[in-house]
This record gives sequence, structure tokens and C-alpha cells, in this order.
Amino acid sequence: MKKIILVLMLFLQPIMVFANDKPTLASAAKSAILIESTTGKIIFEKNSHEKLAPASMTKIMSMLIIMENIDKGTIKWNDKVTASANASSMGGSQILLETGEVMTVKDLFKGIAVASGNDAVVALAEHIAGSEEEFVKMMNDKAKELGLKDTVFKNPHGLDIANHYSSAHDMAIIAKNLVKYEEVFKFTSIYEDYLRKGTDRELWLVNTNKLVKFNKYVDGLKTGYTKEAGYCLTSTAIKNGMRLISVVMGEPDTETRSKETVELLDYGFAKYNAKTIIDKGQIVDKIKKEKSLKEINIITKNKYSIIREKNKKIGKITYKLNLNNIKIPSKKNTKVGTLIIKENNKKVGYVDVVSKDDVKKTSIIQLFGRYLKSAITGDI
Repeated sequence: MKKIILVLMLFLQPIMVFANDKPTLASAAKSAILIESTTGKIIFEKNSHEKLAPASMTKIMSMLIIMENIDKGTIKWNDKVTASANASSMGGSQILLETGEVMTVKDLFKGIAVASGNDAVVALAEHIAGSEEEFVKMMNDKAKELGLKDTVFKNPHGLDIANHYSSAHDMAIIAKNLVKYEEVFKFTSIYEDYLRKGTDRELWLVNTNKLVKFNKYVDGLKTGYTKEAGYCLTSTAIKNGMRLISVVMGEPDTETRSKETVELLDYGFAKYNAKTIIDKGQIVDKIKKEKSLKEINIITKNKYSIIREKNKKIGKITYKLNLNNIKIPSKKNTKVGTLIIKENNKKVGYVDVVSKDDVKKTSIIQLFGRYLKSAITGDI
């Protein structure tokens, strides 16, 4: 009888966690936060601005810089990267790079996302910025751009060093920007894989984030552990179209880290709904420019959702498009403005808008032909 009561109490525990308006969550963590990914709405927080060692969660910012460079075309997935002596000398978690070893950007990124390879992240940092120090500068510049006030990076991997710190809040904001690049999930959702497969140096990778295997909604992001930081985890999960991001820092062990992360995510999914009101790639305007070869389609760069508690309705949604002066020529996905989103005439958020295609400049001959056609048809 006692065993039955004990099992029943354990089964009911998650429900008890959700019962109060101010839930008891992440009780063992030094700090924690739970946000919705498109709006950044804070669902729960505990000491979320406390400055703490982030350990390998640092690599979330490194991955964001890498993804931005891939998106801009500065680097490509199939580019070859040669490991320096500095990269191959990294301790801690690693993919066992040797000095002079050549590996693709894709495989190095996999080594970061799955195995938390310190050597892999340094190799890519040097490939992008020329040196580890310059890459760290890019990381801190990005932190300032995102308005992060609790973060200073001293390296791209997260090994303990003086004055290298962040907060649960800042980590969540960095993750929010990283998950805009959906290609990231091809790597962060991997539980196990191989590098150098079929060679005598084949390496089995096992994800340090066990939740990607044992929780069907979790598809990333990054664990962290050092003696100073304790056990940390930034995690993201999607259910019924709503993506949540949770961060726990300073947990006592891996089991508690996973348990409290799942409780945070379960709480968010149990209490809130999200409705997508803007889809990624949605055409919001079409513009004719005299010097442009063809009409320019303006599309949304990312999707946007409104998040509400399940018993509350969404108000009247309206939009205002603010466009910059579009330069010709320009590459596709160039930011050309913002789409302001209002609820009941109050601003609730925005999405960047970009050009759908490359915008090419019209030649003098093409421009003359256009005017000639307009003169003949009377459409001037």
C-alpha cells in the first residue's frame, strides 16, 4: 500500500508544480528563465540577471556568429578548415583535432553542437575572424548589439577564466536569435553520430544534452559544466507550434539539470498557447524601383507568434510597414525595413523584412526599352 501511495505522489508531482500562479520551479538552480522564442516573452524567471560562469553554453554565441557568417555567405558548409596548433591544444571537451588536420565547416559545427568540442569552436573562430581574439571581439560586439548587459566573453568555448560571465536572461536572448536559423536543428537534435567515419580515427559523438533523445519535444541547444559554473543547460523545445527556450545555471548534477529543465518546459506548454500571425517568408509588399530590373518582393525574415495564457484571447492585430531606402543592386535577404505588429493599437513586437531575391540594376538599354514600352502603351 505504501508503494502505491509513493508512486501516486511521484506521478502527481508535476501537477502540484503547476497548481500555483507563482510556481516552484528550478529550486536547485542558482538562476533560471523560460521564454517564448519569437516574442521573447518571459514566462518564468529566477535570479535571471545574476552574472555567472556560463561554461560551454558560451558556444551558443559562437554558433550564432558562425550561422550569421554562413547566412551572409562569408563561409560555406563545405569550406575546408585547417586546424591550428592553438585549436588542437584545447583541453576539456574536444573532437581530437590534430594540428594541420583539415575538416569541413559542417563537420566542425557538428562537433560543437553535439560533442561541445572546444577545439572545433576555436578552429572555426580562427577561420572566420583570423584569430581567436578577434572572434571573441565579434562575440562581445554581438552581445552589445543584442542589448545584453550581463555578459562579457573572454573565449569562444567557455572554459573558466576571470571575468568571463553571462546570465540566464542573456543566454536565453542569444538562443532566441540562434534558433531563427532553422538549419541549426539539423545538428543540435542529433543524439549520436560520427566524425571521420570509416577511418582509423573515427570518433563517436554523443550529445551532452540527453533530453534530445529522452524528450520528444526537445531539439537543442547546449549544455555546460565547469567546476565554477556547475551544471548548466540552455534547452529549446517545440510543441503545437510554440517554441520555448529554457535556461538553468548552477545546477548540482546532470539529473537535476534535466529534471528542472523538463519541469520548466512542461509548465510553459501547460499554461500557454502561441498563435502564429506572421509566417517566415510571407510577402508583405511589392515595390517598383526605376533602377531595378524587376519588381522587388519584400518578405518577412522570420515568423512571429502571439503568446497568451490559455484562458485569454488575442486582441485585434494590425501592422505597419517601415521601409528603408532600398539600394540597387543588393543581395537577397538584405534587410530593407521592419514590420511593426500591434495588438489593440499597441506595439507588441516586430519582424525584420528583407528582399526575396537579388535586386539587379537595370542597364541603360533595358531602361530605354522600358520607357519606350510605357510611351507606346500610355502607361507612364
